[in-house]
Amino acid sequence: MNRHTFITLLTDFGTKDSYVGQMKGVILSINPEAKIIDITHEIEPQDIREAAFVLKEYYPYFPEDTIHVAVVDPEVGGERKPVLCICDGHIFIGPDNGIFTLILNDKAEIFHIKNKEFMLPKISNTFHGRDIFSPVAAHLSKGVPPSSMGEKIEKYTVLENCFPLVYPDVIYGEIVRFDRFGNAISNIDEKTLDGFIKDRGFKISLGKKEFRNIKRSYFEDQFSCLIGSSGYLEFGYYKGSFKDQLGIWKGDEVVIKII
Repeated sequence: MNRHTFITLLTDFGTKDSYVGQMKGVILSINPEAKIIDITHEIEPQDIREAAFVLKEYYPYFPEDTIHVAVVDPEVGGERKPVLCICDGHIFIGPDNGIFTLILNDKAEIFHIKNKEFMLPKISNTFHGRDIFSPVAAHLSKGVPPSSMGEKIEKYTVLENCFPLVYPDVIYGEIVRFDRFGNAISNIDEKTLDGFIKDRGFKISLGKKEFRNIKRSYFEDQFSCLIGSSGYLEFGYYKGSFKDQLGIWKGDEVVIKII
């Protein structure tokens, strides 16, 4: 059996309550040798899209066979399926609510988690992170095959608002999240941007600011527009918060026009 060394956790639970600790307790009770890595528990509450972008950003830096538990689950206890996904040599566990939009592809294997043998005996309607996703991750880490968890399915939920609208002479994107420095990160990735502006003049608009070039890093100007480490177009304010300086919010439109 193939054992998996690492289990990562990504949630919107915060650290005030005991939720994350309960998940870890479940995992360690089943596999005391599991190595648990906290990615973040500060996803904006119920913001599935933000979680999807953070998940895409961090998982490639882990070894293959890592198990990633991602729980931002506003419809917990409802009709959405608990799923296990295998993609790019990694295993992802969480709700089928669009949280895996940016990491799944045509080669992904997706299983509907249904086998109660690998869940806690009592399943709460409000905490599947503890009662379903954590024990499933722990059993997988001990070498239980993914196919034991349930039947394979072909369809999964996709969040359409993860992607910009691209036309011949204009792109419409939006701000999807902020890092702790107040940098505003869009849903326009580097490949899309490069292909669009190649050898053409352009202007990028966000709020009251307009940009006509892409900087390399934050220190080059007071307000900057650049490709950040996440691989997406973002906006920064040198030694301060772009978000606070301009009153930018999630969902604010980013427009790139050819001039």
